[in-house]
Amino acid sequence: MKVVVIQGPNLNMLGVREQQIYGPMKLEQIHAQMKDFADKNNMEIEFFQSNLEGEIVDKIQECYGEAQGIIINAAAYTHTSIAIRDAITAVAIPTIEVHISNIHRREEFRKENMIAPVCASSIVGFGPFGYHLAMLGMSQIMQEVQALQAQQAAAQQQQA
Repeated sequence: MKVVVIQGPNLNMLGVREQQIYGPMKLEQIHAQMKDFADKNNMEIEFFQSNLEGEIVDKIQECYGEAQGIIINAAAYTHTSIAIRDAITAVAIPTIEVHISNIHRREEFRKENMIAPVCASSIVGFGPFGYHLAMLGMSQIMQEVQALQAQQAAAQQQQA
């Protein structure tokens, strides 16, 4: 099973920007931990980061037929992007939203979330550990999907 991790604007600056909010961990370190989890759980993982909304939409669309799960931190686009929301809806792939900080305890404009309603789950405020929680959640979702597919295949065999 393949999971695509999509990182939005300014996340390439983790470890440098606003460490009091986002901590000292760099994006590469977070990805290394996620890759380790994926390897130990027989999951394929791909990473993508862009500061451009259209590139994020393109990447989500590329997941269609190629990936079984998406983990996304749309960063600032969380609060503004109907395009990213529509792309998540269009591909109909289980998607987990992650935010390093607790967006609900921050500026008023960050409380508007365009993406959460179309995601399987949202993980906020756990720092970089939120990505590990997302991997656990995605693993569970994938197991449930596989079990459902096995049940459907067995039911079809019984009918044949």
